Amino acid sequence: MEHTAFSSDVISSQELLDKLYQNGNLKTYREGEIILDENASIRSIPIVMKGLLKVIRTEEDGREILLYYIKAGESCIMSFLGGMHNEKSIVKAEVEEDSEILFLPVEKVSLFIKEYPEWLDYIFRLYHKRFEELLDIINAIAFKKVDERLLNLLTKKAEIANSNTIVVTHEQLANELGTARVVVSRLLKQLEDSGKVKLGRNKIIVSDLN
Repeated sequence: MEHTAFSSDVISSQELLDKLYQNGNLKTYREGEIILDENASIRSIPIVMKGLLKVIRTEEDGREILLYYIKAGESCIMSFLGGMHNEKSIVKAEVEEDSEILFLPVEKVSLFIKEYPEWLDYIFRLYHKRFEELLDIINAIAFKKVDERLLNLLTKKAEIANSNTIVVTHEQLANELGTARVVVSRLLKQLEDSGKVKLGRNKIIVSDLN
């Protein structure tokens, strides 16, 4: 059985891939649906087979901030850690693009670690990638202005979509940056005036991805 979500440099063992599918539960989701909410019990680990998820953290005052994206072939390391330690989720995972997600029961995660060294390597590589992304978030919040963070976010969205045109609202961008919509709207106008973006109705064209 061929599983197209994983390239050979992600998981190469066909036996492991077959085990994931045999023990997992494959579900489809539409854009905007929540697959994991904050304070929810973690009984299974989501692995994105198709589509895109975004992982969000909500502050006490209700503001949200985007932590990272989960692409096809990847999973949520926060779910791994929380599930293995029987802890509740501290993040929210929302579907950014229509997705197919394989849910692997938590007890199988620990079992596969013992049986398949490649599975443990997969988890460590995910942890390393997410750790670097979270460091980037911390660095951006501490040292970069909101306009820089906004442009970086737009660039990342364009790269993920493989298109200069991003379908997104000012409100969505504000939520992901943890700031106010009026701030985002003002900064987008400044970016448009400088020629870095072009604004449309619920879409933004990034002028240069380089």
